Amino acid sequence: MNRTITRVYDRYSDAEAAVRRLKEAGFSDTQISLIGHQHARGEPGTDSEVADDAAGGAAVGGALGAGAGLLAGLGLMAIPGIGPVVAAGWLASTAAGAATGAIVGGAAGGLIGAMTETGMSREDAETYAESVRRGGSLVSVRTDEMSEQRAATALDAGASLDVSTHRDEWRREGWSGFDPAAEPYPRDRMPYGRTGQI
Repeated sequence: MNRTITRVYDRYSDAEAAVRRLKEAGFSDTQISLIGHQHARGEPGTDSEVADDAAGGAAVGGALGAGAGLLAGLGLMAIPGIGPVVAAGWLASTAAGAATGAIVGGAAGGLIGAMTETGMSREDAETYAESVRRGGSLVSVRTDEMSEQRAATALDAGASLDVSTHRDEWRREGWSGFDPAAEPYPRDRMPYGRTGQI
């Protein structure tokens, strides 16, 4: 039976590191996905470089290290309610494909739909989308039952966010679900991707 394991990281560099650990653990580029905010890619220590203005159509640069295949294939994607992100892998392709021709929701509906197609609940899919909206970087891996623990170990070796705790906090603040019509967070006000805290 196929499994999908997903984590969100506060810093883009932590998501890149998770991709590298997955590659080192034997997972292929076709099994891994990464969706994150472009602006976080300028963090010290990241292997890849991107021009500062993703909305202006900047090209994604090369990457070094074990995750180079997937990371070098990063492309730009605009998601309603989230804004421009860099994305690669099956989840990004599925989201973009599902959004083709969509009038309402666009890539946001495609992203949430792509996650729910893997068996994730709609509530969890919306929470992951909201985490990306707030500046987090999502890494997801498709695996089988026999390799599930190996994938979880690789993902959990880094500092992933506890999205269920954050979802509860957001609900206390009035959040009721991901809204693709919401304005994306301004870069300098994104809770994630800046200080390691929300």
